[in-house]
Amino acid sequence: MEKKEMLYEGKAKKVFATEDPALCIVSYKDDATAFNGEKKGTIVGKGVVNNRMSNFMFKLLEKNGVPTDFVEELSDRDTVLKKVQIVPLEVIVRNKAAGSFSKRFGVPEGTAFKAPTLEYCLKDDALGDPMINDSQIIAIGAATREELDTIAKYTMKINEVMVAFFKECKVDLIDFKIEFGRLPDGTIILADEISPDTCRFWDVDTQEKLDKDRFRRDMGGVEEAYAEMMKRVGLAD
Repeated sequence: MEKKEMLYEGKAKKVFATEDPALCIVSYKDDATAFNGEKKGTIVGKGVVNNRMSNFMFKLLEKNGVPTDFVEELSDRDTVLKKVQIVPLEVIVRNKAAGSFSKRFGVPEGTAFKAPTLEYCLKDDALGDPMINDSQIIAIGAATREELDTIAKYTMKINEVMVAFFKECKVDLIDFKIEFGRLPDGTIILADEISPDTCRFWDVDTQEKLDKDRFRRDMGGVEEAYAEMMKRVGLAD
């Protein structure tokens, strides 16, 4: 499988056409952004970590009944995926308070929730990815009621599987953002990535941050945190 013309370049990935119109190749970059692109930088090796960890997690989720766009890992940075139409929503699950949730609601970071929260943001950089609720999503045609029910069902299953898996790695899954796509027949599947870019990972014992917050908050040790997550998951060379 070879890359043809570039279809899209985002903040962290490039997407290329292939000889098969149903498949594309995604190539992960080391570019890092935060705060809707206001902060920019580079995290050396991030593309390798995010590609390999995403593929590992997608395969794990497939085994647990969650359909994904993963097809084949080609190299440390390149992966073949099913081509989908992305549902224009960021789907966010929170198990403990952190980041924007703590700021919005005045809940101290690290506070454990009585139940996971499910949030949606409209994928629109120009608008700053605003929060949006179910009725608003349906009203503007971003997704149907049936699609949202499917997304919510899969998302809660993903959280259940990932919380248990990362606990075994001595990591607390604080929160994460995922995206879904539609296949040509309308089937909803998990798309995008699962990585230290899109999840908050804290060490179970020390609560040390092992994710992109180290970049967002100028904490240092960013590359080391990403490498540590690779080691915890069992993907370190």
